[in-house]
Amino acid sequence: MMTKTIDIHTAHISLDDVLSLIRQGTEVIMTDANTQLARIVPSFPLRKERIAGLHPGAIWTSDDFDEPLPDEFWTGNL
Repeated sequence: MMTKTIDIHTAHISLDDVLSLIRQGTEVIMTDANTQLARIVPSFPLRKERIAGLHPGAIWTSDDFDEPLPDEFWTGNL
């Protein structure tokens, strides 16, 4: 996670700009000179890029996966 420090006296940044940084997954630290006032972090899980074919053969599907289940399954009389 990236972090951006913003001094409230020297940075001319709008709330929209701060929220934009947070939506991108950036942690924002608000300071008054050298004193940390607030730390704002994204509250949503950051998405990781999915990589196709990363685990070939790790998952398989049986040939009858879409066949109806027997009545015994539904009645609990297996």
